[in-house]
Amino acid sequence: MASPDGASGVGGSPEETELSITLTLRMLMHGKVTVGGLDAAWGKGETVKRIREQSSARITISEGSCPERITTITGSTDAVFRAVSMIAFKLEEDLGAGSDGAAAGRAPVTLRLVIPASQCGSLIGKAGAKIREIRESTGAQVQVAGDLLPNSTERAVTVSGVPDTIIQCVRQICAVILESPPKGATIPYHPGLSLGTILLSANQVRGCSPPG
Repeated sequence: MASPDGASGVGGSPEETELSITLTLRMLMHGKVTVGGLDAAWGKGETVKRIREQSSARITISEGSCPERITTITGSTDAVFRAVSMIAFKLEEDLGAGSDGAAAGRAPVTLRLVIPASQCGSLIGKAGAKIREIRESTGAQVQVAGDLLPNSTERAVTVSGVPDTIIQCVRQICAVILESPPKGATIPYHPGLSLGTILLSANQVRGCSPPG
């Protein structure tokens, strides 16, 4: 999710407004899919420590026995985009290290953003016009999930491509979301909810069970 924190930028130019806004961006990362050393170090090692220091963004990683993790990145727009850039390039580096060499070319990187469903309509646009514009202008693949994430009012937005295109795509997605605040209460997605919590939901009964 990307959201403004405070209203200090209201009334300024678009550039000034963007610089004065604090973004919170949530991403879903899956350890089983991540290639190389990112997941092994993610949240407890040198990789995330370096990204925190060099981007100046605050990065937190959810805990639990489920392989999925919610990574929350908070900071100025510049800091958040620097962190996303570093994550994307690190993922590409690890994918390259896991291939048979340079002949494979640049493998596409995939990030999964977690966004309130009430904002997804603005992201898709009338008859899909906005998401088509983002795809064409950035060269990235963008897909908005049709279903809500389990026990939440959020959806996954999957962005794929080389890091440069992903970064531009995330920038455009965040711009759309900041212009269209979420409507109503947001129930955030939490991977690996307990069975008792899952049963409280009347709409979704799918959860991520602990490995057994």
